[in-house]
Amino acid sequence: VHLAIGIDFRNGLSLKPRYNCTPFFPIRFRPSTVKDCIHEVLKEELASVQYNPEEIPQLTKSLSETILEKLKEKGFHRYKMVVQVVIGEQRGEGVNMAARCFWDSDTDNYAQDIFMNDTLFCVVVAFGCFFY
Repeated sequence: VHLAIGIDFRNGLSLKPRYNCTPFFPIRFRPSTVKDCIHEVLKEELASVQYNPEEIPQLTKSLSETILEKLKEKGFHRYKMVVQVVIGEQRGEGVNMAARCFWDSDTDNYAQDIFMNDTLFCVVVAFGCFFY
């Protein structure tokens, strides 16, 4: 076999590198998988937690890091993951949250989950943006 200038003379195929600009289906951001991951972490970490304003900043940081690590284990290669965690005191009041994003709707997506107990609520949103 002689290779010259990217040509395999045995079968005439070009051996130039190929670049994929879109994710294959197995590594595409799947909101259902991400939501299940978020739900599992929230259930484990917040099952017996009571609202304490002094502990909440560290708890939100810890939750976001844990969720991010779990999502990395799921194999979403070439995705930039952003995890937002909001924890508030449960007082029976309503809360509205919104987010605006500029992204490619073919490859990027998000997932969210909510956890509530008697003293707190927690809203987690995970954004997956494909890194071209």
